[in-house]
Amino acid sequence: MKRGKKYVEAAKLIDRAALYDTTEAVALAKKAATAKFDETIEAHIRTGCDGRHADQQIRGAVVLPHGTGKTVKVLVFAKGDKVAEAEAAGADYVGGEELIPKIQNDNWFDFDVVVATPDMMGVVGRLGRVLGPKGLMPNPKAGTVTMDVTKAINDIKAGKIEYRLDKTNIIHVPIGKASFTEEQLADNFQAIMDAIVKAKPSSLKGQYLRSVVVASTMGPGVKVNTAKFVG
Repeated sequence: MKRGKKYVEAAKLIDRAALYDTTEAVALAKKAATAKFDETIEAHIRTGCDGRHADQQIRGAVVLPHGTGKTVKVLVFAKGDKVAEAEAAGADYVGGEELIPKIQNDNWFDFDVVVATPDMMGVVGRLGRVLGPKGLMPNPKAGTVTMDVTKAINDIKAGKIEYRLDKTNIIHVPIGKASFTEEQLADNFQAIMDAIVKAKPSSLKGQYLRSVVVASTMGPGVKVNTAKFVG
């Protein structure tokens, strides 16, 4: 695969064989973000879990101390007085049954996160086929199925992110933008790692964290030393 000149230059900063501590890894990933836009810095965490087993599934959410640097649009499925509560809390869209055809037929996806009150899950369930593959289905573990819509919206707007295993048992999460300071990125990374270490399935035998890499959207990966997270 042919890489651009900027990528090649950025890759020279990084020793592929080395394991860097958090602050150094984050600083290198930030330095290697040379695109013309404000790149997202991401963490890619390869686990020893087998997501095919229900007891080894990892899914949850964490509020990043410095947010994600992204404006998140929230859609809330609610009824009764929860509609006004969601609107007051700053939801971008609030509705119920009437949104189903808009999403299903008109392919409307102008939102990043979906929150639903438990009594609306029957309605939302009908959207499972379209919301599921996009990772937008509300889930109690992620705090997006709740009666406390105010807290859910506030957390999401403050920089709450969801983490979950993909099909290859890797967790991909944003830790901020290249424009963040190194300290902000390191704080966010630490918050994610703490949450993921806590989420280790008790049934897992063998190594939990196989590898952790931080990288900007267009930049090369930087390997992080996981020893201090496992100890």
